[in-house]
Amino acid sequence: MTTQKQALRRSRKNRVLAGVCGGLAEFFGVRSFWFRLAFLIALIPGGVPGILVYVLMIIIVPSE
Repeated sequence: MTTQKQALRRSRKNRVLAGVCGGLAEFFGVRSFWFRLAFLIALIPGGVPGILVYVLMIIIVPSE
């Protein structure tokens, strides 16, 4: 039995801004709500950690 792991891509279907949270959700098999909540929490201590990680993910992770 072989299982094929899907590559990490920014989602075109499940997106609010750039599809980063939707792509992470599809890759890990969880709801995108949890990734959106995590990025929102990362914005609380001044905004830089959440925004920086999100922008890096937009640059690094290819779109579908």
